[in-house]
This record gives sequence, structure tokens and C-alpha cells, in this order.
Amino acid sequence: MVVLILIVIFGVAGLFVYRHWRATHISTDDAYVEGRIHTIAPKISGTVRLVNVADNQAVRAGEVLVELDPSDYDVKVQETASSAESERMKLRELESRLDAAQRQMAEIRAAIGAAKANVTLQQANRAQAVIDLGRYEKLYEREAVSKERYEKTKTGLDVMEAQVKAAEEHVKQLEASLATQTSVVRQGQAALSTQKATIRNKEAVLAGATLSKGYTRIFAPVNGYVTKKSVEAGNQVAPGTPLLAVVPLDDIWVTANYKETQLTHVKGGQRVDIEVDTFPGRKWRGKVESIMAGTGSVFSLFPPENATGNYVKVVQRIPVKIVIDKDSDKDHVLRIGMSVVATIITE
Repeated sequence: MVVLILIVIFGVAGLFVYRHWRATHISTDDAYVEGRIHTIAPKISGTVRLVNVADNQAVRAGEVLVELDPSDYDVKVQETASSAESERMKLRELESRLDAAQRQMAEIRAAIGAAKANVTLQQANRAQAVIDLGRYEKLYEREAVSKERYEKTKTGLDVMEAQVKAAEEHVKQLEASLATQTSVVRQGQAALSTQKATIRNKEAVLAGATLSKGYTRIFAPVNGYVTKKSVEAGNQVAPGTPLLAVVPLDDIWVTANYKETQLTHVKGGQRVDIEVDTFPGRKWRGKVESIMAGTGSVFSLFPPENATGNYVKVVQRIPVKIVIDKDSDKDHVLRIGMSVVATIITE
């Protein structure tokens, strides 16, 4: 009887402990390792000259993975660079012409100022000649001066009139020259603006050619391991053709599809024990990061339409993202796609 009672007591205690463990350890085997897959593809077409990596090789970010033959792109860069330099020489020539035209326009303006001053001087001389003529005319009428002197004074007035007209005409000619030269300067400025736009276009073409040449070297975007390598030296490749993939094993997680009835007490930050079928007896640590915003079926290609036809209730599964502690996978033995048993500890 004592033994029987002890067996019952231990059985009840064990059942209680087991039920408590089941309530606080939410487990599923519908789980697998996931990670980021960086597909490497060229941005330009060309011939593969060199492949610097092998299958499953570890690479670091910035390491050259594949090199394309840059010969065609070297020629394109040289051609566009020569064309851009030719346009720059034209620009320098136009700037020189415009500078000369502007200097000539400044000289014409200075000449106009001098010519206007000369007109003022000649007009003053004419006014003085008019006064002199009036005075000599009165003197001549009183026979105080000779006729020769009077006529010489009158001739001097005529000369002053002619000089005034000549000075005014010279000003008009200079102003016409200024208008013409102003038009020449404006044309030069317009040509200069057009040439600068042409140079910008040529430089953009050169930058594009240089960029395309840089694309002949394909670099690793992250630290990781080479997978799905399908490129060899001598292959002809086109833009967007997948050549290989880089998988960063330091950035992996577990996606566990729990039944909706299991997630009552699950929340972010809870500890998770992870077992992988490949390594029996070994455990990894992790924690719940997030719970998906919908069930897996909702985001499938053909989501269910429960409002049509006969309805049968089916327990849905909701994906839970579990991040793996980096300290528990220092040697990066986990691989994407491995089957996992994930146990969330809700206590």
C-alpha cells in the first residue's frame, strides 16, 4: 500500500509538472532556418574574363567576385573623354572671342564718351565763332576792320559749323558700332551658354561610360558564402543574368509556423530553445522577435474564401520570427532551409 501510494503521488506530481511544462514550452517542428540571399548579377553585358571565387567559398564585403572584359568600355571611355576635351577647347575659344568682343565694346564706349566731349567742345567753339562774327560784322560796317578780316571770321564760323556736324556724325557712327558690337557680345554669350550645355552633356556621357567600365568588376555586397555559382570564364552575360548568390550566415533566423491556438501567451522577447535535425542533441538559443501580421494562408497565392461554399474550420498557422543568438552559432554551422524544432518558453 505504501509503494502504491507513493507511485500514485509521484504519478500525479509528474503529470502536474508535465502539464505545466507543456503550458509554458510551446513547441513546433514546422520550422526552418531562413536568411538573406543576395543574388549577384551584372549591370552590363560582356564576356567574363575572370571568376575569383569557388562554390561555398567565404567572401568579404567589397571583394571582387567576377571580372568582365573591360576592353570595349575602355575604348568608349577614351572616345567620350576625347569628345569632351574637344568641346572644352571650343569653349575656351568662344570665351577668348567673347572676351575680345567685350573689350572692343568697352573701347567703343570710351570712344563715344570722348566723341561726345568733342561735340561739346566744337559747339562751344561755334558759339564763340558766332559771337566773333557778330562783333566783326559791326566793326566792318563802321569800317573799323578790313573786309578780308571780316570774311575770314565768317569763314571760321562755317568751319566751326562743319566741325560740329562732323563730331556729331562721328558720335552716331560710334553708337551704331556699339549697337553692332553689343549684338556680337550677346551672340557670343548665347554661344557660350550653348557650348557649356554641350560640355555638360558630353561629361554626362563620359560619366556614364566610366560608370559602365566600373561595372566590369562585380563586388560582394556583404560578408557571406558563395552559393548557386553558375558562371565561368568566357561566358557571355547580359544585364540581370544571375551569376551566383552570396548568403550571409551571420544574419539568419528561424521562421516557426505555430498553430494559432499555441500563441495565446507568446510575445516578443521570450526565450526560445532551438534544435536542428542535422545536429541531434545540440541546442541553440534565440528569442521571439515578432509575430507575422497574418496567417500563412492569407498571404498564399490563392487565399481562402470562407464566405463561399461549405465552411470547414481549420486551425491556422501563424509564422513567428525567431532570431538566433550570435554567441550560440559562432562557427556558422546552420544553413538556410534546415529543419528546426523551436520551443518558446513563455514563463
